[in-house]
Amino acid sequence: MRSRGEDLSRPRRPRRSLGIHYDPEAFGEFSEAIARNLGTARFLVIQTVVVIIWIFINVVVITLRWDPYPFILLNLAFSTQAAYAAPLILLAQNRQELRDRSQTETDRRVAERTQADAEFLAREIASVRLALGDMVTTEDLDDRLQRLGDSIEKLSQQLATDPTAPAPAPPPAQPDEPRSRRAVG
Repeated sequence: MRSRGEDLSRPRRPRRSLGIHYDPEAFGEFSEAIARNLGTARFLVIQTVVVIIWIFINVVVITLRWDPYPFILLNLAFSTQAAYAAPLILLAQNRQELRDRSQTETDRRVAERTQADAEFLAREIASVRLALGDMVTTEDLDDRLQRLGDSIEKLSQQLATDPTAPAPAPPPAQPDEPRSRRAVG
């Protein structure tokens, strides 16, 4: 018989391990918020005002001196800030790079699809033009009807003047003229 830990009918419970667990997405958003604020003029102005007040208090106000002249505590604060700011900014840049790469890939796929659609439409238009090239246009019909009408009129005149005369030969076929793009409607 299998023990409770080997029961395959139920999913295993995740083992709790020692260590720090964090949500990478939440931490990434947090780092982007920090990086976004560190690069602003507002942050620089606030930091400058804090440093000026810090130095003023430690130089002028004798009773409140907690960080005398070499300002070691202030330097430690700046070092700590730099030690955390640089990795947070790099993390934010890496996340932005991933978003940019994903957007570039999406743009490339859209451009490929658009180009394929444009090529397809160009081929379709060319095939429609070829198919329409052999169609009779209204101009062709008007020309043929005009020639037929002229022939009938000549024949009518000839029969009216000499009813015993033989029928005239049909006019010679003329070469096709360039056709217009208007199709018979």
